Amino acid sequence: MSNTNKWNADKYNKHADFVSNLAFPVIELLNPKENEKILDLGCGDGTLAVEIEKFNAQVIAVDLSESMVAKTQEKGIQASVMSATELTFQKEFDAVFSNAVLHWVKDSDKSIKKIFSSLKPKGRLIAEFGGYGNIKFLTDAMQKVFNEHKEFGTFNNPWNFPKNTDYKQLLEDNKFNVEYIELIPRPTKIDDISNWLDIFANGIISHLTQEQQSVFKQEVREILKPKIYSEKDGWVADYVRLRLKAYKTV
Repeated sequence: MSNTNKWNADKYNKHADFVSNLAFPVIELLNPKENEKILDLGCGDGTLAVEIEKFNAQVIAVDLSESMVAKTQEKGIQASVMSATELTFQKEFDAVFSNAVLHWVKDSDKSIKKIFSSLKPKGRLIAEFGGYGNIKFLTDAMQKVFNEHKEFGTFNNPWNFPKNTDYKQLLEDNKFNVEYIELIPRPTKIDDISNWLDIFANGIISHLTQEQQSVFKQEVREILKPKIYSEKDGWVADYVRLRLKAYKTV
């Protein structure tokens, strides 16, 4: 059964621009310097790569989605299709920057090792991604719908939302010095839960028929409405972000 999310860059830009819009504190933490070479790991549509380039840094971007890479290239950024666990760079970057990506990586140890190899000695990793407790209302609702529809099969959660203590230990085990790591609750407005599911959870239901997918989305919506929707604020997803800054020790 495939559990790979399919990314549509145009739909992402229309309904999920909050991912980039809320990432400017992470760019501040990166603090790009002129002439630095920076890897944007999981660049999305290239919005943040463009912002980093404004500091006169050289940005190389990678993403697992061909659609996203194409959008990034249209913005004039050098970009290629590559996953976090298959990085091929060796001691090339002053910094690796990653926003809203590493929670999609199940093998955190392998991705950290690849990031380590990509960095120059004393290079830094700046990242923010889903942390422990992220979208718990949403994942619980999806799990419940699968439980109630045995014909849907098994609910395969594609995300990895680690505790800050666990991820810090993993970084230190891989020869990083962690300067800063924090879990940050960040309730996030989204335009509609159906659009969110279309963008971020399509891999979970890709094996279902169109009719079953409609049932899934409608029932998830009904479960979530009393929990994360209000007339005043609309839909507000229960996001928790893990933000970190770490240095390669050698």
